[in-house]
Amino acid sequence: MPQEQLRAADVLAQRLYQAGCRHAFGMPGGEVLTLVDALTRAGIAFTLAKHENNAGFMAEGVYHRTGVPGILVATVGPGAMNAVNVIANAEQDRVPMILLTGCVDEDEALSYTHQVLDHQKVFAPITKATFRMTAAGAGTLADKAIAIATEARPGPVHIDVPISVADAPAVPLPRHRPAASAVAPAPGPDLDRARGWLASAERPIMIVGLDAMNQNAGDDLRRFIDTHNVPFITTYKAKGLIPETHPLCLGGAGLSPLADRHLLPLVRAADLILCAGYDPIEMRTGWRDVWDPDAVNVIDISAVPNHHYMHQAGLNFIADTGPSLRALSEGVAPRPTWEQGQIAATRSALATAFPVDENWGPAAVIDACRTHLPDTTLATVDSGAHRILLSQMWQTYEPRGLMQSSGLCTMGCAVPLAMGVSVAEPDRPVVSFSGDAGFLMVAGELATAAELGLKTIFVVFVDSSLALIELKQRQRQMANAGVDFATHDFAAIGRAFGGQGHTATNRDELATALQAAQSADGFTVIAAVIERNAYDGRI
Repeated sequence: MPQEQLRAADVLAQRLYQAGCRHAFGMPGGEVLTLVDALTRAGIAFTLAKHENNAGFMAEGVYHRTGVPGILVATVGPGAMNAVNVIANAEQDRVPMILLTGCVDEDEALSYTHQVLDHQKVFAPITKATFRMTAAGAGTLADKAIAIATEARPGPVHIDVPISVADAPAVPLPRHRPAASAVAPAPGPDLDRARGWLASAERPIMIVGLDAMNQNAGDDLRRFIDTHNVPFITTYKAKGLIPETHPLCLGGAGLSPLADRHLLPLVRAADLILCAGYDPIEMRTGWRDVWDPDAVNVIDISAVPNHHYMHQAGLNFIADTGPSLRALSEGVAPRPTWEQGQIAATRSALATAFPVDENWGPAAVIDACRTHLPDTTLATVDSGAHRILLSQMWQTYEPRGLMQSSGLCTMGCAVPLAMGVSVAEPDRPVVSFSGDAGFLMVAGELATAAELGLKTIFVVFVDSSLALIELKQRQRQMANAGVDFATHDFAAIGRAFGGQGHTATNRDELATALQAAQSADGFTVIAAVIERNAYDGRI
């Protein structure tokens, strides 16, 4: 029997499969049916979501657990436009994602205008690259897209696929471009100077960021920290790269003024600041120019040059975090650091600032979930006041143990992120934390969770308000406007979509709900009802 002719869409799909992709998410239209068929034939399961934005976050959830680019499929016009938020999020949160959109053929678009718009112009500012696929170049384009999406600081790549091109005969797959080796600082005066700074430092501190997470630098970071006795702070998305039980861990930072009151004085007291893959896109303005690079030794190790100007350094290395720390440590003898007990004192102060003994409220909800769920639980959290509190309190023991949108800080991400994680690792316990407003944005995806048979736990903080915005409104002495909404029965919503539903108004009820959720056959929604203004003084 003669071999079946490959379509251009098949070549694209096969290359994505060879890159390790096994899941794609989206909502098809007639213009992407060939793409969906090709993905399925290649061995990439396609999941129908209820909205393209949510589909993209599901794809991101899979990436966080597999390390391979997420795939989002959207049809022409409104389908593609629904994906704008999640693609902008992928760009700001450094998530490798392949966006496949269908488009009308170029000749057709000369005289046909229904749903026709220039997808590439829309996505060019929020992607690392955008391409229009040709039949002959499908394999080369796929290889380029994967490389661009995953190299240096990862991000999204868009491929627009004309209807006729997807079905057109294609040439076989080309040879892949091998992945580039990790980059280390070159020997020379700058590296010698950096080693001298490390050798003489009495109060070094490290800020670990998203570049280090994306480069899987945890082992090198731990060896360096242990050898040189360097305390460290992480950004929210770098939490867990070294388990937060480590005695030199000062926890996460980024959006909490309460945490900053304890962390920033320590940073200012340091005589050496090591920025290890620190991408300040996660940080609030209070972290801008925290130190004077002319008054303190600062070493910046980053994947790309510093064009953000959130901070400056005396030495800048454009390199991978792990090899850089190995090179920096070479020949430098360990010495005692922070001999006045400042690190232990700061850890104690942070524990007091975010106490776990609250009788009931958002901190009690977080503590109860951390207590009654296994240490192996993977968590996602939506944007809002609860995210700031949880990012400070939720102890993380492994890389990407807590997933969130911290660059773009987009609402509605936690539920679909958790679903993607559950798809990738169905045997791991997964919990999603949402505010009630963010949950309402994406509640329709509970239908998808039921269809997929997921056992995800969805915890909702219910206070009938945009709590963080309402808090800011009061801090500015403005009248209450546009931040309150009706109270809804979220447990009933969970049951209506085929899952379990519980309402908790105290620790005992929450503990019972969590226990039931862990033995349930499907997903569970837990509505944790808290008082209005419950975040006052806590974040």
